[in-house]
Amino acid sequence: MAGKIPQQFIDDLLARINITDVVEGRVDKFKRTGKNYSGLCPFHKEKTPSFSVNPEKQFYYCFGCGAGGNAVSFLMEHDRLSFPEAIEELAKLAGMEVPREAGQVNAAKELHLKQQYSLLDLATNYYQRRLQQADASNAQQYLAKRGLSQQVIDEFAIGYAPGGWDNMQQHLSSKADNQTLEQSGLLIHNEEKDRYYDRFRDRIMFPIRDVRGRTIAFGGRVLTDEKPKYLNSPETDTFHKSRELYGLYEARKNQNKLQRLLIVEGYMDVVSLAQFGIHYAVATLGTATSRQHLERMHKIVPEVVFCFDGDAAGRQAAARALDTTLPVIQDEKSAKFLFLPEGEDPDTLIRKEGIEAFEQRIASATNLSDYFFRSLQEEHDLNSMDGRARFSSEAIPKINEMPPSILRQMMLDRVCEITGLEISQLNSVINLQQATPATTSPVTEYYPEANSYDGYDSVGDNYQDDYSQFDDNRKQRKKRKQERKPLPPATQQDLCNKAISSLIHYPELVAETPEHSDLSSVNAPNIRVLSELIRYLRSNQQNSLGTLVVDWLHDPELSPLLMQLNQISHYAVPDEIDPAAELRDALQRLLERRNDGELDQLLKKNRQSPLSSEEKARLQQLLLSGQNLH
Repeated sequence: MAGKIPQQFIDDLLARINITDVVEGRVDKFKRTGKNYSGLCPFHKEKTPSFSVNPEKQFYYCFGCGAGGNAVSFLMEHDRLSFPEAIEELAKLAGMEVPREAGQVNAAKELHLKQQYSLLDLATNYYQRRLQQADASNAQQYLAKRGLSQQVIDEFAIGYAPGGWDNMQQHLSSKADNQTLEQSGLLIHNEEKDRYYDRFRDRIMFPIRDVRGRTIAFGGRVLTDEKPKYLNSPETDTFHKSRELYGLYEARKNQNKLQRLLIVEGYMDVVSLAQFGIHYAVATLGTATSRQHLERMHKIVPEVVFCFDGDAAGRQAAARALDTTLPVIQDEKSAKFLFLPEGEDPDTLIRKEGIEAFEQRIASATNLSDYFFRSLQEEHDLNSMDGRARFSSEAIPKINEMPPSILRQMMLDRVCEITGLEISQLNSVINLQQATPATTSPVTEYYPEANSYDGYDSVGDNYQDDYSQFDDNRKQRKKRKQERKPLPPATQQDLCNKAISSLIHYPELVAETPEHSDLSSVNAPNIRVLSELIRYLRSNQQNSLGTLVVDWLHDPELSPLLMQLNQISHYAVPDEIDPAAELRDALQRLLERRNDGELDQLLKKNRQSPLSSEEKARLQQLLLSGQNLH
C-alpha cells in the first residue's frame, strides 16, 4: 500500500510550480496589479477583487473571507481534493511522479478509509438495484405518491433496504468481515447474542455524500409506523454529522456558483424541492444547525435561509438557530428566517403554490436583525419600564456575542431606540465587560465618553508645584469635552478600527500617519494592529497588503494579528465620508488619548513627589497642547 509522500518531494514540487498557473483558470478577473495578482475570490461572493496572489512568495490571501495558503491548499479548497490528491494534481502539472515512503501506520489508516468508502459505494449501488425489484413495491408506491421522478431519484441515488436481518451482511460478506461492516455503519453488533444484523431494514435509503460525491453515510425512512421515522448512520471515520449537510454535493454539482442555501428539515424536503427546480436546499442530519455548518455554508454562499414550520416547535428551532448564527454572522453575509404556514412543509407547499410563489417566499424571508427584535418584542411589554429592562438585559448580551461589524453596531443602536435609553445607561446595568472591556489605569479611571479623568477636577491646590495658571484653561477644555455627544463604550475599538480600515482600503494614506511608536503607548483595543500596520506600510513604499500577509504569516509575533486584521477589514467607511478625513480624525483622537494618559500620570506623580525638570517641562507641554487641541 502506498505510504506517506516525502516532504522533500513536496518542497521540490512547490518550488517548481507557479501558483499563478494554478489559480489563473479558477479565479474571475484575475490580472496583475503591481508585483502581485488580484481577482474575485472563488471562496465567497464579492463584487470588487480582494483575492491577492503573491508570485514571489507563492502565496494567496483573501481580505474578504480570510482564505489563504499555497498552491496545495488552494486546490484542496477550490477543487475539493484531499491533500494527496492535490499533490498528485500539481505533480501532473509539473510532469513529476509522486514517490511514497513506507509507512505502515499511515498506510493502514488510508487502506481502512478507502475500504470504508468502497463498501459504502457498494451499499449505495445495492440499495438502488433493490428499489427496482418487485419486493420493493411499497417503496416504489411511496416515492410515486410523493411525486418523485426517476430523474430526481437517480440524481440523489435513492434506494431501498429490503426487510430481513442480513441482506446487506450477505451481500458484502465477500468484501469485508462483519466488524469492518459495523465500523462502516452498515451493521449492528448485538453483544448479548454476539451476532451482527443489518442496520437498515425495510426503509427508503438516502445516501449522504461528501463534497466529492463519495457516500459517507445513509439516512433511511421507514415505510410503516415504526419508530424512529428516520434513521441515520452512526458516527464513523467517514461521517461526522455535526459538519455534514445532506444535499450539499447535489446543490454544488447542479450550480457552480450558488448564491444561497435553504436549510430545511429532512431528506424528502431537499429531494422534493429539487424535483420542482429548487436545487439549493440542504438538511442537517438529525442535529440542529451547528456553528460548523454555518461557517462551512458561508464559505460557499453569501446567504443562508432557515426554513421552519410555523408551529411552536418551528419557533423553538428558529430561536436555537438564531443563537447559533449571531456569533458567526458577518456584514458581507446574511441569514434569513422563513416560516411556513402552519401544517405545511416545503414539499406540500411547493406543490400547492409552485416554484415561483415558493421562491418569492424565500426572497422575502425575514432578515436576522428583524427576526431578532420581533421575537424579543413579542416576549416583553415595551410599554412598561420593567419590560424594557428585561428586553435590554436579554438583547444586549446576545448582540455582544456578534463579531465586530456594522450590523452589530446598528442593532445596539436599535436597542437604544426601542428602550429610549442611551447605551451608557444600559451598560451601567448589564455586564458587558467581556464584550466591551473598560480601560482603566492602576490609579485613576478614564472615561472615554468625555475624555476626562476622575481626580483632577480641582488642580493647583494639591500640587507641589503651582499649575493653577492652567486651571481655568483646563476646566474650559473639560467642559468642551463633556459637551460632546457621549460615545458608545466600543468607541476605543472603533477609533482603531476606523484608522485600520482606512489604511487597508487606502494604503497610500500611510503618508499622513505619525510614526508607529507614537501610538504604541495608547491604551486602546487593536492599537498594536494599527501600530504594526503603520510601521509595515511606512517601511517600504513597495509594500502592499499582499506582501504584508505573507511577511506576517511567517512571523510568530505578527501572525496572530492577521486574524484581527481580517476581522477589522470588514469595517466599512461610508461612501459619504472622506477616508483621509476619517483617518486623520481617528489618529488625532488616539494621540490625544495618549497625551491624556501621560498627563494623568504626571499629575498624579506631582501630587506625591516633586517632578524632575524634564517632567515639569513635559507636563507644561501637555497642558498647553491640550488647549491647542481644543
